[in-house]
Amino acid sequence: MTEGGAGIPAVILAGGRATRMGGGDKGWRTIGGKRLVDHVIARLSPQVGAIALNANGDPDRFDLGLPVLPDSIEGYAGPLAGVLAGMDWAASLGADAVVSVAADTPFFPTDLVTRLQQAAGPSGLALAASPDETGKVWQHPTFGLWPVALRHDLREALEGGLRKIVLWTDRHGAGQATFSSDPYDPFFNVNTPEDLARSEVLLGDAG
Repeated sequence: MTEGGAGIPAVILAGGRATRMGGGDKGWRTIGGKRLVDHVIARLSPQVGAIALNANGDPDRFDLGLPVLPDSIEGYAGPLAGVLAGMDWAASLGADAVVSVAADTPFFPTDLVTRLQQAAGPSGLALAASPDETGKVWQHPTFGLWPVALRHDLREALEGGLRKIVLWTDRHGAGQATFSSDPYDPFFNVNTPEDLARSEVLLGDAG
């Protein structure tokens, strides 16, 4: 598979429990009359060649027309299990890597994929980052570039109990793509009803 720019596949991570939103599929909450996941797909589609959804439970509840990839690690193993599902799927397509994004983060950069590819470390890994209001830069590990060659290593790590993304990405020397937070943090994600209300305001700024 050709992966320059828009050729790379991507996985939307939607396997979280959404406990602070009262449960359910958080990406199906609406802003501006559209579901969060629809905003995510609209932003992601021009940047990639194929999209899948990582989610658990009955796949028939989704109506996106996308492949649904359940976690292959037993129990709730967190976002890395979704990343692994995406890596396995990308490998089945003949791709060298997969990009991950979160289903609850509708304003991520329109040049996310290109910037991640440019920032990739020697292993091919890269994570997105942005500064907070104090200037401290924080990584957003659900937004990353993941080479499929590392999927067996990731599976072993998850089966061994590893859950924190940055512990694994640091081990493999991940690069970092840092994005501006002006006029707003593009990685603002919806965790609470208050966040959902704020996202309605940000929607006008994001375009």
